[in-house]
Amino acid sequence: MTRVAAVDCGTNSIRLLVADIDPATGELTELDRRMTIVRLGQGVDRTGRLAPEALERTFAACRAYAEIIKEHGAERVRFVATSASRDAENRDEFVRGVQDILGVEPEVVSGDQEAEFSFTGATRELAGRTDLARPYLVVDIGGGSTEFVVGDDRVRGARSVDVGCVRMTERHLVRDGVVTDPPTEEQIAAIRSDIEAALDLAERDVPLREARTLVGLAGSVTTLSAIAQDLPEYDSTAIHHSRVPYERVREITGRLLRSTHAERAAIPSMHPGRVDVIGAGALVLLTIMERIGAAEVVVSEHDILDGIAFSVAGPRP
Repeated sequence: MTRVAAVDCGTNSIRLLVADIDPATGELTELDRRMTIVRLGQGVDRTGRLAPEALERTFAACRAYAEIIKEHGAERVRFVATSASRDAENRDEFVRGVQDILGVEPEVVSGDQEAEFSFTGATRELAGRTDLARPYLVVDIGGGSTEFVVGDDRVRGARSVDVGCVRMTERHLVRDGVVTDPPTEEQIAAIRSDIEAALDLAERDVPLREARTLVGLAGSVTTLSAIAQDLPEYDSTAIHHSRVPYERVREITGRLLRSTHAERAAIPSMHPGRVDVIGAGALVLLTIMERIGAAEVVVSEHDILDGIAFSVAGPRP
């Protein structure tokens, strides 16, 4: 067994996975999985820079994760940074801070690399499933970007586009520093227009409509599944590999976009850090399903983090 630690630092959250991986079988045994909302991408779409307070929130989470990694005695650590840090003019400040705390240099990966990690993490355990037709379309809806990957045993096409729940919220729903609550029809239409344009870009490189199974990743999708199941609290076991029909996605998205901050915050499975951005994230998923005609989305709790962990352990024999 190889004990590894994987860190995924995105626009909205930073997450840690510590796991044992069997190099002979590629089996992953999870030891610790954590998520902290840090909103690293706060204001990046507008200013092009990482805000000082966002950096400090992220560094605080890194210090906590460093202790967990040390406690578990991970042999190898890989830190991957995604959309917000790709876009920021002052990303060197971010890189230095992480290196000082964790002793590893964060890799600001390309959107294509991010997509590859997401695909591996989400589909590796689906091998042999006869109830899910291939090829898969893996969609990772993040805070700043969304990754699309189509593949079966191999990746056929991948593309990252700058449409995410935080970016769409800040671009279209924030006025004078306050989120419009609930959004107007004009604001919702503007978000949809951005998503549709992003899908046009994605389809240049990725055969989206060839997919037979849609696999959805990340907090917007997993939270939507929790809402669909009326879970009394967030339960990753119940969410992992749940299947949410299109009509249920449409119904919940409409409800979220019509609701107030207080109504969304009262949902038992809602993380406080997602209250303001969940409507935009759900709309991204709904628009994708409408574009490809998906009857349902298969929800995965295993995603880019698992893909990063597998990459640290080395290629599967």
